Amino acid sequence: MMEFGVGSILDGKVTGITKFGAFVALPGGRSGLVHISEIAYTYVNEVSDHLKEGQEVRVKVIGIDQSNRINLSIKQVTPPPQRQQRPAGGGRSHQGGGGPRPTGFVRPAPKEPTDFEDRLKQFMQSSDSKLSELRYIEKKGGNRRGGGRR
Repeated sequence: MMEFGVGSILDGKVTGITKFGAFVALPGGRSGLVHISEIAYTYVNEVSDHLKEGQEVRVKVIGIDQSNRINLSIKQVTPPPQRQQRPAGGGRSHQGGGGPRPTGFVRPAPKEPTDFEDRLKQFMQSSDSKLSELRYIEKKGGNRRGGGRR
């Protein structure tokens, strides 16, 4: 029987798919579980969208518990996707129409944020922008149209 420890990278075959992950047959007759959170760097709604029974996969052993159950990761074997870098010199990708932008305008991020920190940062920026816009309108006397404070 083959022994392997945490950090080992192995080739296996998907033997079963559940709503919480996929079971993978490993060398030496052992098997382990790839939890749904360890399948891909993107959000995984359905395991079957990413993996199929019988599929060959490369996995990394990320844990072995007291019951000798093996926890595996597919995403830790693949490099994370590169973040999009903006072109140097502020070059714009579209043609023409490059007039000045109104102040206080925050352009939405081009890619969907994948982790919680990015989503929170984007929400806070959006929220701050909206609040400062509202304060600006109030300061200018935006209550003239009625419905405002008297």
